[in-house]
Amino acid sequence: MNYDLPKTLCVNGREEPIRWEYTAILDAISALNDPELEKAQKLYAALYIIYENFADFKAEDLQSAWDSATEFINGDVDDDVKSNVKTIDFEQDFRVMIPAINKVAGREIRGEDNIHWWTFIGWLMEIGECTYSTVLTIRTKLSKGKKLENYERDFYNANKRLVDIKPKLTEQEKADEEWLNNFLR
Repeated sequence: MNYDLPKTLCVNGREEPIRWEYTAILDAISALNDPELEKAQKLYAALYIIYENFADFKAEDLQSAWDSATEFINGDVDDDVKSNVKTIDFEQDFRVMIPAINKVAGREIRGEDNIHWWTFIGWLMEIGECTYSTVLTIRTKLSKGKKLENYERDFYNANKRLVDIKPKLTEQEKADEEWLNNFLR
């Protein structure tokens, strides 16, 4: 059993240093969700953020680097546990997620350096009853077509902006939407 938190990832048989802090991984996830970037740009940006020496990688390293990075981000969770339905949006959820994590961590984490990604995810998995857990429960039930309890339905109706994951729009899509809203007024 290995009790250490990984600070390197294996890329084609060699250990490569990574930026393992939760803030770096959230930045990488943000890059992967950026609607302004093409798929290849998203992958490049995420790998560049994660790997300290990414500029030195060769083309044959990219698949191995990606595989190791996704395993690290997922916390080495088995594939059968993962879901294709998105219930967490780290950018949208940040302001309600962090207070829940702070409660578990017993301190304010936003100003702290050197909090490992797996520690952050561990705290996230241990959040108890709170606003954020209610949001996640409702999202999960809605994604599975399950009926909401009365209090959940009331919460959802009052807090749709927290519960509904907003699609990421490009700047052009945002401008088009704004134009259409102004036109319809």
